[in-house]
Amino acid sequence: MSVTAFVIDDSAVVRKHLTETLQAGGIEVLGSAADPVFAWPKLAAKWPDVVVLDVEMPRMDGITFLRKIMAERPTPVVMCSTLTERGCETTMQALAAGAVGFVTKPKLGLREFLSDRSNGLVDAVRAAARANLRALPRSPAGAAAPAAGSAATPGTPAAARAPAAAVHGAMAETTDRVVAIGISTGGVQSIEVVLRQLDRTCPGMVIVQHMPSGFTASFATRLNSLLELEVLEAKDGDRVINGRVLIAPGGKHMQLKRSGAQYVVEVRDGPLINHHRPSVDVLFRSVAQCAGRNAIGVVMTGMGDDGARGLREMREAGAVTAAQDEASCVVFGMPAEAIRLGGARDVVALNGIAGWVRQVAQQPVTR
Repeated sequence: MSVTAFVIDDSAVVRKHLTETLQAGGIEVLGSAADPVFAWPKLAAKWPDVVVLDVEMPRMDGITFLRKIMAERPTPVVMCSTLTERGCETTMQALAAGAVGFVTKPKLGLREFLSDRSNGLVDAVRAAARANLRALPRSPAGAAAPAAGSAATPGTPAAARAPAAAVHGAMAETTDRVVAIGISTGGVQSIEVVLRQLDRTCPGMVIVQHMPSGFTASFATRLNSLLELEVLEAKDGDRVINGRVLIAPGGKHMQLKRSGAQYVVEVRDGPLINHHRPSVDVLFRSVAQCAGRNAIGVVMTGMGDDGARGLREMREAGAVTAAQDEASCVVFGMPAEAIRLGGARDVVALNGIAGWVRQVAQQPVTR
């Protein structure tokens, strides 16, 4: 697939290295500019498939320009920003406004990062080029955090590489339900659509959204301020209870385990699984083992296949499972693989996922 891109960053060094990285990855760079004001006439002359956009720039910030693009000529945008407190917040606002991916520039070792051909930029741009912008929900004002933009490719089966679940055997007698969701590209807006339709009677939820460390705390805080549900970045030992949403922290794997008659999460380090940490497969495998028939699993929009095998294990353990349908996905990668492998019992449109969860949660657990 031939992909074209345009780079906007106020640093000439950054523009140079990003351009070289994209070109080395087989992506044609149509041009670059130091800020959105300079960029607009160049873009108008020859529009790219993807715009790579810095966040904090002179004359016009990235969010304002992103909104201009989405209003006048909707185009996949990958944010490329430095990981600072303000940068996290601004990047999240941009992703909530319609960007479909991001690449984090480190504060230290920037030149080495920019020269590294495996820094994730090429994957993020290629994933963005395949995004279905018509399916991208528009978040209400002030909505939440960043989506993942990195691509995952099939490889060694996750079961062969994922850390073993912390405990063995699902609780047979508990009536507590657990909802596990895996989501990636396009997830910022999509997960908010689902969570806004749920209230504190909803079973406890555990979510893996592909994000690097530094972003998930802000993501959870913003969602918590918008929703009736309690939304937290998960900490080791946090309980899974009705009305609470636990989001796996970036850079850590999250697993479900049981403590007596209660469900809790374990948060720990580990190798990348399916190119991700946190990994959906790691969470889903633990949910299959610990919750079994008490679990509800959903794979949503995202690139690659993370979660497909884990959802199948959940279904084989008796959980009720679903995948988001193609028409409502920004990227129909993870759900497509889950469906292909037989992990999804149902296929549900984005706007129907919350209702589907409520309906399943009200049904008695089949023994």
